Amino acid sequence: MSQENLSDIEIKEQKIKDNPQLSIWEALLPVVLLMSLLAYNIFFKDGAWLGDYSNQFILLIGGGGALIVGLFNKVSVGVMIREVLENLKSVYKPILILMLVGALAGTWLVSGIIPAMVYYGLQVLSPEIFLPASVIIAAIISIATGSSWTTSATVGIALVGIGTALGIDPGMIAGAVISGAYFGDKMSPLSDTTNLAPAMAGTDLFTHIKYMAYTTVPTITITLVVFSILSMTIETSGEADISNLLQTIEATFNTTGWLFLVPLLVIALIVLKINPLISLLSGVVFAAIFAVIFQPEILVRVSDSTIGALSQAILSDTAIETPNETLNELFSSGGLVGMLWTILLITAAMVFGGVMDGIGALASITKALLKMASSVFGLFATTVVSCFGLNVIASDQYLALVIPGKMFKKAYQDKNLAPENLSRTLEDSGTVTSVLIPWNTCGAYQSDVLGVGVGEYFMFAIFNWLSPFMTLIFAAFKIKIKMLKPPKQASL
Repeated sequence: MSQENLSDIEIKEQKIKDNPQLSIWEALLPVVLLMSLLAYNIFFKDGAWLGDYSNQFILLIGGGGALIVGLFNKVSVGVMIREVLENLKSVYKPILILMLVGALAGTWLVSGIIPAMVYYGLQVLSPEIFLPASVIIAAIISIATGSSWTTSATVGIALVGIGTALGIDPGMIAGAVISGAYFGDKMSPLSDTTNLAPAMAGTDLFTHIKYMAYTTVPTITITLVVFSILSMTIETSGEADISNLLQTIEATFNTTGWLFLVPLLVIALIVLKINPLISLLSGVVFAAIFAVIFQPEILVRVSDSTIGALSQAILSDTAIETPNETLNELFSSGGLVGMLWTILLITAAMVFGGVMDGIGALASITKALLKMASSVFGLFATTVVSCFGLNVIASDQYLALVIPGKMFKKAYQDKNLAPENLSRTLEDSGTVTSVLIPWNTCGAYQSDVLGVGVGEYFMFAIFNWLSPFMTLIFAAFKIKIKMLKPPKQASL
C-alpha cells in the first residue's frame, strides 16, 4: 500500500481500458498529432504560437484528436468523459499542493526564511563542493520524507537561491537537486512509488529496495562524480561578490537562526506521515507568524497593512527590492496565482491522458510494444520504452508504473524472471523519467517550484536520464537478473 506524501495520487480506482477494435496506428494518431504540434511550437514558433498557454492548448487539441479517433471506433463520449474525470480526480491533491507551495514560497520570502537559507548557505557551501553537496542534501531529505516534491519545496528552493547567488547555472543546480531528490524518492520505504512498483510486480517492498540498489547505487555514484567534476571546473562569482551579497541580505532582512524552525517543522510533519496538505499549511501559517515577529519592516515595504502584506505574499506577486540585482531576482515570488500556469498544464495533460485511456489507446500501444519483446533483453527494453512513453502520453508517473506493471507481469513470469526484475525496471524508467517531461505532473511541478525550465535542467538531471540506461546495461550483460528457478543444465 502506498504511503501518503507530497506526490501522492490515488491509483486504486484507475482501470486500464482495453479496446480490441482499435488498431495500433489509430492509437498512435493522437500521439503523432501531439508530438508534431509540440515540435512545431518549440522549433518554429519559439513557444509563442498560441501565447503563454500554448502547451496547454496543444494538449487539449491532442485530446480532441483522440476523441475523434474514439468516436470513429464507436467509443461513447460518456466513457471518454468518465476517464477524463477520473484523471482529474486523481490530481486534485497535487493541484492543492501546488497552490500551497505557491503560498509557502511567498510567506517564506517575507518571513525571511528563504533569505536566511541563502545567507547561511553562502557561508557553508563553497562553490567547489556545491553541486555534489546539493545532490547529497536533497537525497537525505528525500529518503527521510519519501518525497521528491517535499525536497524541492523546502531545501530545493534554498539550494537554487544559494547556487544562483554564487553564479552557478540554475539548470545545473536544479539538475543536482532533482537527481538527489529522485534517488531518495526511489530508495525510501516511505515513498509511494517505491511501494507501488513492487505491488504491481508482485514482490515485497524490501526485496524491491534491495534489488533496486544494484542499479541505483552505480547511477548515483556516476552522478556525484560528474557533479564533482563540474563543481571544480565552473566559474563562480568569487569571494568579493559573496561578501557583498551577505552584507545586502543582512541589511535587508533579520537573518536569525530561529527562522529555520519553520522548514524543520514541515519536514518533521512529513516524516511523521502527517497529511501533506496540513504539513504545508502549517508551514504557511507559521511563516506568516514569523514574518510578523521578525520582519515587520519587510511587511511595511510590501503593503500598508500587515494583513495586506501577508495576503499579497500568499496570493500574488511579491518582490523585495535590494541594491543587488541578483538578489532581486531571487527575492520574488508569484504566490498562489504564480502556480496557475502549472495547474492548467496538469489539467490539460489529464484531459489528453484520460481520453487516450478511455478509447483504449494506452493499452493498445503497450500491447504492441509487448509483442516486440521476444528475448529477455527485449522485454526489459520494452518495459523501459513503455514507462517512458506513458510518462509522455499519459502525463502521469503513476500510470507509467501501473499500466506496464499490469501488462508485463505475466511476460516476466513466462521468461522465468523474478518479479523484482519488473519492479526495479518500473522504477528505473517510470519513476525517474517523469520529471524530464515538461507537461507530466512531475516535470511541471519541479520546473515551477524550482523556477527552472525542464529544458534547462534536462541534461543536468543526470541520475534521472541515466537510470533507464543503467537498467538496460544490467539486462544486456545479465548482471543481477534473478530467475524464478534455476535454468535447466544441458545434459552431457
